[in-house]
Amino acid sequence: MIHHLRPYIQHYAWGGRVFLPALLGLPVPQEQPFAELWMGAHPAAPSTILGKKAQELPLTEYIQADLTGHLGQEVAAQFDGQLPFLFKLLDVQQMLSIQVHPDKARAKAGFQRENELGIPLQAAHRVFKDPNHKPEIMVALSEFWLLHGFRQPQDIQAQLASRKTLRPLLAHFSAGNIEALYRYVMELPQEEVDTLLQPLRDELAPRAAGFAQSSPDYWAWRAFQQFELPGGHFDRGIFSIYLLNLVRLQPGEAIFQAAGVLHAYLCGQNVELMANSDNVFRGGLTPKYIAVPTLLEHLNFDPVIPHIIQPQPQNTWKTVYPAPVEDFELFCIQLQASRRVADNSGFSPQIWAVLQGEIQTGEGSVFQRGDTLYIDPHTAWEITCKADAVIYGAAVPAATVARH
Repeated sequence: MIHHLRPYIQHYAWGGRVFLPALLGLPVPQEQPFAELWMGAHPAAPSTILGKKAQELPLTEYIQADLTGHLGQEVAAQFDGQLPFLFKLLDVQQMLSIQVHPDKARAKAGFQRENELGIPLQAAHRVFKDPNHKPEIMVALSEFWLLHGFRQPQDIQAQLASRKTLRPLLAHFSAGNIEALYRYVMELPQEEVDTLLQPLRDELAPRAAGFAQSSPDYWAWRAFQQFELPGGHFDRGIFSIYLLNLVRLQPGEAIFQAAGVLHAYLCGQNVELMANSDNVFRGGLTPKYIAVPTLLEHLNFDPVIPHIIQPQPQNTWKTVYPAPVEDFELFCIQLQASRRVADNSGFSPQIWAVLQGEIQTGEGSVFQRGDTLYIDPHTAWEITCKADAVIYGAAVPAATVARH
C-alpha cells in the first residue's frame, strides 16, 4: 500500500523561514526556523503514517506492528527489524557545526558504554544517541556550499602561509602532519585560541565586504559573526575552515560523507539520506557540546579529494545516486504531465518526497508538492503524473539482499 506520511519538523536555529514552510503550504515567513524535515523511523523523532478517519500512527509503531508487511522480510532480517535509513530535507541558512560520524562497530560500543554509565539519552553531554553508524549522501537543490574532508597538505600549507595571522600554526605542521596540526588547534586552551583568532578577525574585518564565497575568508568572517562565544571568546572551529576542502555543488549534484570524514554544511537547500542515526561528534561552529577526545578518536586524518556524484539513469524516468553502503539508496523520479509509470519489483519499503508537481496512484490517491509517501515493500504501484513532477526517494538497495 501507499500511505501519506507526515514528516517530523526540526526547528534548529540554523534553519530558514521560507523554503520548507513554502514546500509544506504554510504561511511564509515563519517566526521560528524550519531547518529539517525528518522522514523516517528514528525513535527520537519518527514520522507519522496518516490513516483513515484522520488517525495517525508513528512510523516506528506502524513498522513494528507487521514487520513482514510494512518493512519486508528481507529488510527486517538484514537490519534487526528496523528501517535502516533516515531521509531528510534541509534548509541551511546559517553554518552548521564542524562534525564527523562514527562507523558501526564503534557506534555500537560507544552507545553501550554510555548506557552502562547511566547517561540519559537527552543529556547535553551525551555523545552517542544510538548504536548505529551515520554515512550520508546529499543532493543539492540549490547552489550549496560545504566543507568536506581535509585539504591536501600542500594546500593547507598555502592557506596558512598566505595569512599572516595563521602562520604561527605552521610550526605545528612539520612534514605535512595533518593529525598533529588538528590535534594542536583542538586541544589548545581557550585563551590561546583567542590569542590566535583575534588578530585573524582584525585582519579580515576591513576586507570582509569584498570576499567571494569561494574564499575560506568569506566563511571565516561569517563564522566570526555567527559564533560569538560568551565572554568575548572565539570558536576554534574557525581554524577548520582553512584546513578543510571548500566545495560548491550545483543543483542535482551530490556528495557522500563516509565515517571519519570531517565536514560541515555552510549554506543552501538539499535532500539528505543517511543511515538511521543521529550520532554527531562536533568540532566547533556550534554552541552545542564538543567532546574533543571522542571527535579525535573517530577522525580520518587522511587528505580527501572531493568526489562530486552525478545521477546515473536507471530508466527513462528514474535516476540513482550511488553510495557505497548497504543501508540506503537515493533516487530521483522526474515525470512530465500525463506520463504513467508502474513498478512491481520493490522488496524494500520506500519513502518519497514530492518536491514539484502532482501525481495520482492507481487507487486514486493524489499527492502534490510538499507531500511525503511511505510505500510498503512488495507493493505493485502505478502512478499517473497530473502536473510535471520531481520526486526524491529512498529505499534499501537490491544489492544489499543479494550480498546476504
